[in-house]
Parts: sequence; structure tokens; C-alpha cells
Amino acid sequence: MINQHTIRFSHFIVTLLFLGVFFGCQNQGSENPRPSQESRKSPIAIASVKGDGSYVKVVYGQPYRRGRTIFGDLQPWGEVWRTGANEATEITITDPVLMGDQAINSGTYTLFTIPGPDSFTVILNHELGQWGAFEYNPERDYKRMKFPVQKLSTPVEAFTIEFSEPEYSMSTMSLKWDRVRVDIPIRFYGE
Repeated sequence: MINQHTIRFSHFIVTLLFLGVFFGCQNQGSENPRPSQESRKSPIAIASVKGDGSYVKVVYGQPYRRGRTIFGDLQPWGEVWRTGANEATEITITDPVLMGDQAINSGTYTLFTIPGPDSFTVILNHELGQWGAFEYNPERDYKRMKFPVQKLSTPVEAFTIEFSEPEYSMSTMSLKWDRVRVDIPIRFYGE
């Protein structure tokens, strides 16, 4: 014969199982494409340069080539690219600079690019905190600039952003991956 205590205990167990299944399924089918930090294949990288009391810092996800053809294949020509992996790349500029021939105000911007076989369009966008370029909005663009592509004879395995040492208030921010290099001249205004 089943006593009252056994019935209550059975109800308690069934309730716990129901709640566990219900709350355990809540995260299934989530629309959030962001992987955990531990599961990322592309590490976070930082490049920076200081000049005339100012600095420029870029934070980006660093994908690897892994034998693939990147530009024109994995990353199609003419499409907006996050300029790295994972979250869209962000660039912080502490004082106004010239990028190419464009005056850039201090601030933090999302750095997108549109790769082409002969030139990259470099985009500074006001919308921060984006995942990839999935919700890129051209209405939020601050500046667009074009820079020529240099073809590399030896492929670069890891996507790399680096700055040259400043000389006469000038530096170059280089984007390199696969057989492509794009140099972006930066001039510090000084104090």
C-alpha cells in the first residue's frame, strides 16, 4: 500500500523533472550566433600604435587561412566584411588623425571593409558591439575610403592587423591575409 509520504515524494520528483526539462529547453533554438569564448577558433588580437600623444588601437578576431582561398572565395569580392572574425572589428582613435586623405575624429568605430581584387573600401561605422557584419547598416557609416591591394607572393596564415613604427608623425596600418595586403596611411596631428 502506498502511503501519503510516497505520493508527495513522487509529485516532488515529477515536478523537478518537469522544471528541469522546461528550463533546459529554454536555450534550445536560440538565435544568438555568438559562441562561448572557449569554443572560438579565432582568438582575439589587439594592434596599436602611439604617436604625438595619441594612439590608435584595433581589437579584432584573428581567423586562420587553413588552406582556404580567402578573398574572392570564402570572403566574396564586393561584400561587406567584419575585417576579422567573431565580433566586428573595432578601432579606437584618441585624437583626430588623417587616414589616407580623410580627417578622422577621435572616437571608437566599427571597422568594416569591402574587399575587391584591386582595392579595399575601408568603412568606419558608428554602430558598435555588432556580431560580424550581419546587421551592418550603411546609414551609420562615418567614413568610407579606398586603398589599393598589394598581392603577396607568400600567403599569410593568420589575418593580421599591424602598425609600422611612427616616423615623422606617420604610421601605416596594414591588413594582411592570404595573398592580400592593404596599407592604410595614418598621420597624427600632434598636440
